[in-house]
Amino acid sequence: MGKIEKKYLDNLYRAILALETQQECAAFLDDIFTIQELESVSQRLEVARLLYQGKNYVDINKLTGASTATICRVSKCLTYGDGGYKTVIEKLEAGEENDV
Repeated sequence: MGKIEKKYLDNLYRAILALETQQECAAFLDDIFTIQELESVSQRLEVARLLYQGKNYVDINKLTGASTATICRVSKCLTYGDGGYKTVIEKLEAGEENDV
């Protein structure tokens, strides 16, 4: 297919936004991703979180098992991307503070 059609992306975004609970989200992601894809995506989020906290590549590799290529790619997204990682990380951290 090559480039993803905008209508397909829009449907995916709306589907994610329609989820109301962690259980609904888990069920959807388990259905839509393979186990390997889900592990990869969740690992990249953890790498982003650790980079955001100022951890270095060696520590992140030891903690997550992520390759330096993956860590570098996530780092570039944090620095030059659209801000998605930063937004999610800040929202997660704010949610953790509210749970205390």
